[in-house]
Amino acid sequence: MTRDAPPRIHPTSVVGPNVELAAGVEIGPLCLLDGKIRIGARTRLIGHVTILGITELGADNVLHPGAVIGDEPQDLTYTGVARSVKIGDRNIFREYTTVHRGCEHGDVTIMGNDNFMMQNAHVAHDCRIGNSTIIAGGALLAGWVELGDRALVSGNCVVHQYTRIGRLAMMRGLSRTSRDVPPFCIMDDTHTLRGINVVGLKRAGIPLKSIHALRHAFTTLFGTRQNLKLAIERLEKSGNLTVEVTELLNFIKSSKRGVAFGPQDPHSSNDAESDS
Repeated sequence: MTRDAPPRIHPTSVVGPNVELAAGVEIGPLCLLDGKIRIGARTRLIGHVTILGITELGADNVLHPGAVIGDEPQDLTYTGVARSVKIGDRNIFREYTTVHRGCEHGDVTIMGNDNFMMQNAHVAHDCRIGNSTIIAGGALLAGWVELGDRALVSGNCVVHQYTRIGRLAMMRGLSRTSRDVPPFCIMDDTHTLRGINVVGLKRAGIPLKSIHALRHAFTTLFGTRQNLKLAIERLEKSGNLTVEVTELLNFIKSSKRGVAFGPQDPHSSNDAESDS
């Protein structure tokens, strides 16, 4: 199909009267599109995809069978008020992923560009998902979660509502958090920080000098259980503040839930090169 070809809709799919399809959109078999929906150019619904409500998807997204976008929030107070989902470009939604619209006391669920949701992953109402994130199989993001650019939420992780996951942070598989996870850090178990996400930083093109500065900052802040405010003050006075370290400190200082803490045993801290 050429880039400016008209949309193609399989005859078994149901497309409501308020749905707008851009050039090159492909709607596979047994899809349901019901609501005030806009789908950008060349986005492809492979089959058995459901899109509901006030939902906007940008260009070149791919939705695999069973994906549900824009359904009602899992919120007992929701009364059907108009809430929405806004999704950017080049995102991939694998089998049975779900992204829900905003809740009664919210507004809109937002996802940026180039994100990858693996099978059975869930993004709840009013989440803010950045760009180039990975939300792996079975991972659950509760309402109002913020996920920074290039963050990785591994398989079967759970994230409490209102929690923030910083840029280039990584949650290891089966971990859970009700505290903010600072940018550039690796977290596992129950909101326990283990080190710096060295592999992710290198892949993102962060200079080695900045990575070394982040490792030093991590040791200063989380190497031992201590008063974090005082540790921040010591680090700021040291003068070893790269752009990334400053971002790390600003994230911690802006936290409302409190941030994840370092391991009780400092010898268990690691940022192994094999992590990805």
